[in-house]
Amino acid sequence: MTLITERPLPGTARPYTFPQIRRAGNVIAAHLPGQILASAVLLLDASAARETEGREGTATVLAKSLEEGTKKRDSAAYALALEGLGAELSPSVDWDTFRVGVSAPAPMLADAVRLAAEAARTPRLDPSDVARVRDDEVTALRMDWAQPGPRADAALRRDLFAADGRYSRPLHGDPASVAAVTVEDVLAFHEAWMLRPGVLLVAGDLDALNLDALAEAAFAGTSGDPLTPEGPLGVPVRQGRRTILVDRPGSVQSTLRIGHRAPERATPDYVAMTLAATVLGGAFTSRLNHLIREVKGYTYGIRGSYGMTRRAGRFEVAAGVQTAVTGPAVADTLGEIRRTQNEGVTEAELEVARSWRAGQLSVEMQTPGAIAGALSTLVVHGLPDDYYETLRREYLEATVEQVSEAAARHLSVDGLTLVVEGDAAVIRDDLAEFGELVDSEI
Repeated sequence: MTLITERPLPGTARPYTFPQIRRAGNVIAAHLPGQILASAVLLLDASAARETEGREGTATVLAKSLEEGTKKRDSAAYALALEGLGAELSPSVDWDTFRVGVSAPAPMLADAVRLAAEAARTPRLDPSDVARVRDDEVTALRMDWAQPGPRADAALRRDLFAADGRYSRPLHGDPASVAAVTVEDVLAFHEAWMLRPGVLLVAGDLDALNLDALAEAAFAGTSGDPLTPEGPLGVPVRQGRRTILVDRPGSVQSTLRIGHRAPERATPDYVAMTLAATVLGGAFTSRLNHLIREVKGYTYGIRGSYGMTRRAGRFEVAAGVQTAVTGPAVADTLGEIRRTQNEGVTEAELEVARSWRAGQLSVEMQTPGAIAGALSTLVVHGLPDDYYETLRREYLEATVEQVSEAAARHLSVDGLTLVVEGDAAVIRDDLAEFGELVDSEI
């Protein structure tokens, strides 16, 4: 057995070219020569941000109801139609879009897209089915919210986006808001947002696909103009830290969610910010993971990252630490954030981050579904067709000065909100030193 005392250096990055993009009206397609499987995504401006206050989770219930049949076919007939094409439907909702994805062998893709459009435009939405889907979602959320994490996530989001309406509440709602969703809410949401054409994203061998036929399958019977995207929400960062305590009596660990607002995804600083976050907390070799896990042994893992949507972003550190070391873990985390903000990164750290980010980008772009997802990023955030080739090059060419300057601009250790979910009776005194301390109402 040979012991290696020094970490191996990253190898030379292999060449990578994003697939050629073709546009035909509302269809945006990526050419994958020789690929047997193809993917398509119907992208609609019917995101969670469109939901009514108190009914957060409506879009999620709608998404999960789409496979319960259509006005043309009941759930069994619809499932058999998908199966007959070797197709798989995957509806989903995020802050920016409602997506109805489908994958199938290339010769079957037009029929699969027609089935996806049938589900999106004319779902059956039988009251008993919608009620069952909603109740299942409520049960799942109650189980999830009984675990550490969701309450802390919700408390941080509410504090960071308090003035921004829907963005201050969880993406998929909470048990109470989803339980309040009615069949009429789901029908009204569908009527208001799901009948416009949208955009169809396609990834596959375009020599074997007819984009006009795919467009007809996706957009037949639709009407209405595209909605005008709303502008960024801005990046207000509080003056002075605030600590929010979420009581979890008897907990043997404390769940940390530490963050502040950040720019939206289209920011020109995206690459430098991402690399700075990778050095700080975005990889196993990061500063936070090395100190909090490897040196101090406070946690199994800790991560820091930027999360960005079309209108807003946030910086966040997430971890679960032993209750007895809650105070020291928070102090050490703040120390690493401050060091990164004030001192930037080193060339050695950045070299690892460059290689990892560029390599991860290549690895992620291996399937038609992943390529279709990448196309959606271009559409949602208004990015150019050559963005991914440029992105990889920018990762590899980013300098210490650029990344350090981004860390200084976009990290604010003194403007953080600290959410700690744990046994308040044990940890309250340990948190007093970190700024204004309030009890969560969640």
